Amino acid sequence: MSRGTLERFLSRSVTHAGLCHTERERSTRRLEEDIRMLTSAGAKFVGRASLAWTPPRNDEAHFRAVERSAAKALEADPEIILQACVFEIVTVDAARIPVPAWVFREFGLKPEKRSFQYEAMLYENGHLVDSWSPGASVPDMSRLETRMWFYYRARRYIDCGHEAIHFGQVMIMDDADPGHRGWLDMLGRVRSYARKNARRRFVLCDAHTHGEVENGRLLFDFHSFPMRAKEIVAEARGEEDSVERAEFVMGHIDSPFGRSKGGVAPSGWRCKSLPYLAEVDNFGRSDLAGRPTGTWWLWGYDEISWFARQPETYRNNWLIYAWNWIRENDPNGFFQMPARRGIASPKDDRRVYRANRRSRACPQGFGQEDTIRAIWAADAKSRRLTPEGAP
Repeated sequence: MSRGTLERFLSRSVTHAGLCHTERERSTRRLEEDIRMLTSAGAKFVGRASLAWTPPRNDEAHFRAVERSAAKALEADPEIILQACVFEIVTVDAARIPVPAWVFREFGLKPEKRSFQYEAMLYENGHLVDSWSPGASVPDMSRLETRMWFYYRARRYIDCGHEAIHFGQVMIMDDADPGHRGWLDMLGRVRSYARKNARRRFVLCDAHTHGEVENGRLLFDFHSFPMRAKEIVAEARGEEDSVERAEFVMGHIDSPFGRSKGGVAPSGWRCKSLPYLAEVDNFGRSDLAGRPTGTWWLWGYDEISWFARQPETYRNNWLIYAWNWIRENDPNGFFQMPARRGIASPKDDRRVYRANRRSRACPQGFGQEDTIRAIWAADAKSRRLTPEGAP
C-alpha cells in the first residue's frame, strides 16, 4: 500500500470498539445504527472493530459473531478497513482453546491434540507475570507459544474479513526479544497469510508505539498512541471555568506528536516519520477524579472518560481543535475520531461513549457524528472548520 493510500484511510479513521463483536451488546439494531452512523460520517478505517481483551467463553461463537457483523459492515461499504485487536495479555483461559493443526504446520511442527499453554507464553524469569491480575500476564514474544497464539488469533480475524490488526503495547512484550526476532517472525507469517487470503490481499499491522525499527526497516505499517492531552487549569485562563479544558502540547509526557520514527515501511517506501494515529484511549479509573495531574490521567480520568464528561458543545469544538492542531503541528499524524469506547468513569448512567446523534435507535448517543462528518467534509475540500471556544 502506498503512503498516499494509507494516509487516505488514516485520515478517515475512528475508534469504534466492538463494532463487529462485544461481549455486552449484540443486538442487530445497534449494529445497523452504528453502521449507519459510520457510513454517514464517511469513516474508512474502523479501529478496534473486533476485540477480546481476554479469551471469550466460547471462542468459536466469538468468531462466528465477528464474521456475521463484519459482513454487514462491508456490505454497507466495501471500501472500509476493519481492524481487530490481539492485545498484550494472555490468560489461563487460553487453555480452553485447542491449537488447530494449521498453526502447528505454519511453524513447522507436527500437529498434536492439545490446547494453548498459558505458562509457555510467559517470561521465564517471572517478568510481568500476573501483571494484569492473577492468571493474566504480559506474554513474551520471543517464546514460540506466544507467536503461535498471536498468529492464530490474527489469522482468524483475517478470515472474518478484517484487514488490519492492532497488536497492543509492543514494548512490554519484547523485553526478551533482541532484534525483534520474535516480532518479525510472527508479523511476517501474518502478512504472508494475508497476501494470499485476506479480503483484498493485504493486512495493516500497528501497535501502541512511537516506532520499532530494525536495520532501518519499520516493523509496523503505521503507529498508534494515546493522544496525551494536557490540562488547562482555570487559573491559567484567568477565569472561573466549570469545563475541564485540555490542549495538545508538543513534548508533553509521552505524547506521539513529532515522535513517530521513520525508516523503510513494510510496503517498501521510505519515510522520515511513519504516519500515525492519535487516539482517545481508555485505560481505567484513578483516585484523582476532577484534579489536574500533568500525567496521562487527564483531569484524573482516562482520555475517553474525560472527553465524555464534558458538555456537548465543548466536545464538538474540541474535536475540531484536535483535528486542526495535529494537521498543523505534525502532518504525519491523524486524529482518530472517537466513535465508540467504554467509559471507566461515567458522568451519568451512560457507560459506553457513542458518537451517534441521540435518537430512538441510539437513545444514549453523545452527538458528535455530525461534527465528525463536517470536519472530514471540510478536509476533503482542503478547508478547516473553526472551533468556537476550544480548548
